[in-house]
Amino acid sequence: MLENPYVFKIQRYSIHDGPGIRTTLFFQGCPLSCHWCHNPESQAKPLKTDAEDMDRVAADLMEEIQKDLIFYDDSGGGVTFSGGEPLCQPQLLFRLLDQCREKEIHTCVDTSGYGDTKALLKAAKKAELILYDIKLVDEKAHKKYTGKSIALVLDNLKQLSRQKAAVRLRFPLIPQVTDTDENIGRVIAFLKENTIYRDIHILPFHRAGEGKYQSLNIKNYMEDIQPPSEERVLKVKKQFGSRGFSVTIGG
Repeated sequence: MLENPYVFKIQRYSIHDGPGIRTTLFFQGCPLSCHWCHNPESQAKPLKTDAEDMDRVAADLMEEIQKDLIFYDDSGGGVTFSGGEPLCQPQLLFRLLDQCREKEIHTCVDTSGYGDTKALLKAAKKAELILYDIKLVDEKAHKKYTGKSIALVLDNLKQLSRQKAAVRLRFPLIPQVTDTDENIGRVIAFLKENTIYRDIHILPFHRAGEGKYQSLNIKNYMEDIQPPSEERVLKVKKQFGSRGFSVTIGG
């Protein structure tokens, strides 16, 4: 793939970004600055570009995507558009979703939910599955740990629910942040009161991206935080399960 400023990484043979074996494209740009972000290099805004250059980039990326067709077919996998935040680059995202559909390639969009509502709903109609993170419900806490208000994230999830979009909810389990009984209870209450979704995937915090903070000279708020124990993960799974949710660890 030619280097470009719009997708900063392509990860092949991924099994944690949707069903089957997948190729994950990490889009540049994210409006959030989550303290536990595993891709802090993605937070810089992408450059603006014209339609002709966008067409070239999309064609370049589709060439890369199609190299893995055999793995998609054999495993029921496909392509996941992640980031950063793919909604930061909607025109490129829409081009790729349309071209993947023409090739009958399964697509997922992995989003924080913090993005333009029209773009999100349009992406949900084009993609087979939306991977949607729900982290915190409390406004003050969400601003503290991500830099932005929670209102848009919650409203966008309501909109997806009204549209009956195919959504896989994901709950990042972050010690001392999302991993409190109060927050988990509020997340459960919000989902039950405002959405149709009753499946959730728990994503335990890990330290895989911590070296990036050193190389980029960015403050790592989580440098002293350890991943949650297996016992704690199972307890959280039970909390969701006891309220009627089908729960999966990972993915």
